[in-house]
Amino acid sequence: MGEKSGLYYPNKIGRIYLMAMEEVMGTNGIKAVLNLAKVPELIGNYPPNNLGREFDFADFGAIGNAIEEMYGPRGGRGLALRAGRASFAQGLSEFGSVVGASELAFKVIPMATKVKVGLKAMAETFSKFSDQETDVVESDDKFVYTIFQCPVCWGRTSDRNICYGAVGILQEGLRWASGGKDFKVEEIECHSAGADNCVFHIFKEPLN
Repeated sequence: MGEKSGLYYPNKIGRIYLMAMEEVMGTNGIKAVLNLAKVPELIGNYPPNNLGREFDFADFGAIGNAIEEMYGPRGGRGLALRAGRASFAQGLSEFGSVVGASELAFKVIPMATKVKVGLKAMAETFSKFSDQETDVVESDDKFVYTIFQCPVCWGRTSDRNICYGAVGILQEGLRWASGGKDFKVEEIECHSAGADNCVFHIFKEPLN
């Protein structure tokens, strides 16, 4: 990919994602992916655990592309979903308390409100701590979650929607916010496939 975006995640989010990927695909798997993504400097040398905005969206997109190249569309999808879920479980949930979405507060509010507050907290976290602008709008039966300048598919072109890492993060975030419920999260528009932005529908009724 080579060309950098000049847009950044904080080191901490890059670190959490790489650690989650290592957990999902093993040390050799992540090493091969980072080599293929042309970011060998990250092998055994993850970003520091701080909020410095230094993890380039282009590198994030290249890593996603490398996963798909190595494991194929289906295998890549499964790995990216799992890595996204593990990312939230491993550390992105810490950001929840920073934007006022603590687990205690969630225990006493109705389900629809939990989902709404959880999604807003996630969108605010990304908008506040990174260059990923994110927005949530509510309709009757769902929430529409939009990522502008999406790092997951940065620099990639595709004939289908490919932001599985983002879907995984949303699924796990909603599980956390709802106290263990699963929700249907669908990417309906993807920048890599020609849309302006990456748009996700989150349906209000839990699946379980």
